[in-house]
Amino acid sequence: MEQQDRLINIYIAGLAVIATFAVGWAVMSDPFRQFDGGFLALGLLTIFSSCWLRIQLPRTNVHFTISDALIILSMLLYGGSITVLLATVEVAAASINLKLRGTPIRLKTIAFNILAAPIGVFAAYQVAMLLFGRLDVVVPRHDLTSLTWLLLTISLALFAVNSITVSVFAAIRTKKSVWHHWKQNLGDTIVLNLLGGIMAGAILSAVAHLNLYVVAAIVGFFGVIFLTFRHFVSDARRSSELAQREQRERYEQAEKHVRELEHYVAELEKAADALQESHERFRHAAFHDALTGLPNRNFFIERLKELLTEGAELGEFRFAILLLDLYRFKTINESLGHSLGDRLIQHVGRRLGEMVRESDLAARFSGDKFGIILTDLLEKDEAVAFAERLSARISEPYTLDERQVFTDVRVGIAFGSSKYLEAEDLLRDADIAMYYAKDSNEKHVIFDQKMHVRAVTRLQLETDLRFAIERHEFELHYQPIVALETARLVGFEALVRWNHPQRGLVPPNEFIPIAESTGLIVPMTVQILESACKQVKEWQLRFPAEVPLSIAVNLSGKHFADPKLVSQIKEVLAVSALDPASLKLELTESAIMENAERAIQMLAQIKETGVQVSIDDFGTGYSSLSYLHRFPIDLLKVDRSFVSAMEENSENGEIVRTVIALAKALRLKVVAEGIESIHQFHQLRILKCEYGQGYLFSKPQAVADIEILLADELHWQHILPQPSRQVPPAANISPLRLAN
Repeated sequence: MEQQDRLINIYIAGLAVIATFAVGWAVMSDPFRQFDGGFLALGLLTIFSSCWLRIQLPRTNVHFTISDALIILSMLLYGGSITVLLATVEVAAASINLKLRGTPIRLKTIAFNILAAPIGVFAAYQVAMLLFGRLDVVVPRHDLTSLTWLLLTISLALFAVNSITVSVFAAIRTKKSVWHHWKQNLGDTIVLNLLGGIMAGAILSAVAHLNLYVVAAIVGFFGVIFLTFRHFVSDARRSSELAQREQRERYEQAEKHVRELEHYVAELEKAADALQESHERFRHAAFHDALTGLPNRNFFIERLKELLTEGAELGEFRFAILLLDLYRFKTINESLGHSLGDRLIQHVGRRLGEMVRESDLAARFSGDKFGIILTDLLEKDEAVAFAERLSARISEPYTLDERQVFTDVRVGIAFGSSKYLEAEDLLRDADIAMYYAKDSNEKHVIFDQKMHVRAVTRLQLETDLRFAIERHEFELHYQPIVALETARLVGFEALVRWNHPQRGLVPPNEFIPIAESTGLIVPMTVQILESACKQVKEWQLRFPAEVPLSIAVNLSGKHFADPKLVSQIKEVLAVSALDPASLKLELTESAIMENAERAIQMLAQIKETGVQVSIDDFGTGYSSLSYLHRFPIDLLKVDRSFVSAMEENSENGEIVRTVIALAKALRLKVVAEGIESIHQFHQLRILKCEYGQGYLFSKPQAVADIEILLADELHWQHILPQPSRQVPPAANISPLRLAN
C-alpha cells in the first residue's frame, strides 16, 4: 500500500512539473491581452456549466458537460494561453464543488484532475498550431473543411492526452494494466471529446451569426431552466418517496406520470429532429440540381450577391463568372435519347466539380447550361486560362453505354465590378457573351459594353421584325437572270429588303439571321414567296414570251426542315396561279447536307409539285458527290467568289470549268453568279454555262425599273460577239424550263 501511494505521489509530482510548465508558458504568453467582456462571459459560463450543468452517464463514472465544448471554443476564439488558465480554474472549481456537495472524492484525485487539465489543453493547442498554424488566422476564414479538421484534431489530441494520463493514474491505483483501463474507458471518453468538438463547432457557427454575448446568454438561460427543472425533479422525487412510505398507490401513479412525461418529451425531440431533417432536405432541394447534385441557379445568384456586397465593401472585385453552353447538345439528345443526354449532363457536371477550387462554385442552371464563379483572381487572364482548360477538359470523350460521345462548350465571361448593382445584371452580361461565342463559333468570349448595346438593338430589331410581317413591310427587289448564249432575260432572283418605318431599307444580312434564330423566317418566306409569284405571274401576262419568265426564291435551312413546307408551296402556287415550273427554290449546300437522307425525301416531295430546285453558292459548302447525284435537283449556281476571281488566275477558271463539267455529267443546268465584266461573260459562254446574273447585266432593282428592262428585249445584245447578235427566234428554246 505504501509503495502504491509512493508511485501515485511520484506520478502526481511528474504531472505537477508538466502542468507548471504549461501554466508558466500560458502566463509568459501574456494571456490577458485577449481578456475582454466576451471572454469573461465565456469563462463564467464554462465554470457554471462544469459545476452545475453536469450529467453523469449511466453505469459509468463519466460526467457529460458542455464545459469541454466551451474550453475548445475558448481556444479557437482567444488562443491557447488564456484557455490553459481557464481550464485549470474550471477543473479546480468543479472538483471543489463535487467535494462540497458530498461526493466521495480523494484529495489526490482532485490534485490529479487540476494538474491534468492544463496539460491536455496545452498539448491540444500545440498540436493544432503545429498542423494548422495560428488559429486566429484559420478560424476567421469560415472554411468549413479546415474548421472541421481543426476541431477533429483538437478533440483527438484532448482524448489522447486525457485518456493516457487517466489510464496511468487508474493503473497505479488498481494495479491493473494501463491498456486495461484505457480500453475500458476508450468508448466513453472519445465520444465525449468528439461531442465536445462538434458542440464547439456549432457554438462557433452561432457566434459567427450572432455574437458571443448572445450565445452566452442563451446557454445561461437554458442552464437556469435546467437547474430549475433539476430542482423540481428532486422535489418531486422526495415527495414521491414520502408518498411511497405513506401510500404505495400514490407512488405508482406518480411514476406513471413521470414515464408519460418522459415519453412525451422524447416524442417532442423526435418530432423536432424530423422537422430539422425535413427542413435541411427542402433547403438542399431548393438550392441544388437534382440531376447533377450541383448548386442550382438560385444558389448561384445568392453567392453572386454575396460577392458583389463584399466587393463593394472592400472596394475591389476579384471574381469572374463563366456561363457555358454545351455545343450541339440538342443533336446529341435527339439522336441518342434523353436518358443518355441526362447521363452526359451528369458526366459534364462531375468534370466541372473536379475543376473548380473549394472557394469557387460550379452550378447547373437548366438543360445544358452551367455557370461557374471564380474567386480570388489576381488578374483577368486567370479566368481566360481557366476557360481554355475547361474547354479542353469538356472536349475529352465520354463513354455512354460503350459508345463514345463528344461535345464542347461555348463560354461567356464577365468580371465583377462596381457598375453591377444586381447579380442578375452580371449574369445577363455573361449570358450575352456566351451567345456571342456561340454565334461566332469561338471557344470563349469576354463581355464588353458594346455587346450589351448590340443585344438591346437586336431585341428591338426582333420586335420590329414581328410587326414587319404583320404590316407587310418587306419589299422585293429583282435581279435579272440572263441566258448567256442569247443575252436575253429569262427570269429573276427575288431578293428581300425590309422597308423599316424609321431606318429605311434594312439589308438582309441584318435581319435574316434574327428571323432564322426566332423562327420568323418561315412566315416571312411564305409572304415573300406569295408576293414574288404574284409579281412574276403579272409580268408573264403583260410581257408574254415563248418561254414564260421564271422566279428564283431563296429558302433557308430552317424553313427547309419545316414539315409544312410542301403544303405552303402548293398554297402559294394556288393563290398566285403561277405555273410550278416557273418557280425555283434555292437552297445552300449546308442546308441540304445537314441531314442528307431527310433532304432527299423533302426534295422529292417538292419535285412532285412541279417546282424546280437549285443549289445556291455551289462550291462553298461541303456537298458529297456520293449524295449529290441522289439529290433531285435541277440547277447548280456557281458562287460569285469563283466567278469574280476567274480573271485573276487560271485556278479559279478551272474550278468553274470543273463545276460546269460536273453539272453536265449530272444533267443539270448551271447559273453563274456575280458576273461583272464582259471578259467573264465570254469565258462562261465558252464553257457552255447556260445562265448568269450579276452587275454586268443589272443590280437588284425595284419593280418599276425591272419593267423598263422587260420592255426592251434587246437590252444586252451589244455584249454578244458580232456573229451572235442576230439571233433567230428559234434559237430561244426553253432556257429556264430545265429538265433533269
